[in-house]
Amino acid sequence: MDVDRPAAAGARPGRRAAEGDRRRREGRRAQAPRDDAVSGQEVVFTLLGVVAVGSAVLVVTTRRLVHAALWLVVSFGALAGGYLVLTAEFVAWVQVLIYVGAVVVLLLFGIMLTRAPIGESADLDSGNRWAALGVAVATAAVLVTVVVMGFGDARTPLRAGGGSAEELGAGVFRTWVLPFEVLSVLLLASLVGAIVLSRSDIGGDKGGDV
Repeated sequence: MDVDRPAAAGARPGRRAAEGDRRRREGRRAQAPRDDAVSGQEVVFTLLGVVAVGSAVLVVTTRRLVHAALWLVVSFGALAGGYLVLTAEFVAWVQVLIYVGAVVVLLLFGIMLTRAPIGESADLDSGNRWAALGVAVATAAVLVTVVVMGFGDARTPLRAGGGSAEELGAGVFRTWVLPFEVLSVLLLASLVGAIVLSRSDIGGDKGGDV
């Protein structure tokens, strides 16, 4: 009996150490996929982003106005899908109803009412393609730099209801009410300017009629 007790006592610490090592290895295996694996939401969001950017590039590079409007529909639809992935359902449906269902239809009606050329037209190229490309690349570089410096690799957990109408309205009319009103004034000024430019009787030579 005295001989077996030391052997059993010596076996128990070894067994506990082996179990501790096994649990640590299992913990590392369980944590590795959690830190390094890419979730399905991130994959879907990345694919929708690629579709949105690609269709936006086709909007400004195609020589057919109708094709540009249709590619704009694809871009807006991809943006709506991105909002859905980010659990912003209200913003996604607003994107579909207003931009896809109203802005693009208005654009198509404008093409038809102004009798713009439906087919391929060389007049759509203004000759400022390289300048526009430089401005676009510079703007994208500034935006990416600001986002990386401001957020880095920070992540926000997605939760259901985070993009509801209640939370969106509270954020707009409490935290961002001043930028919202400034944007409203800017859109109003743009609308007035468009009306002035579309009227032919403003700024014309009226002296010849006398």
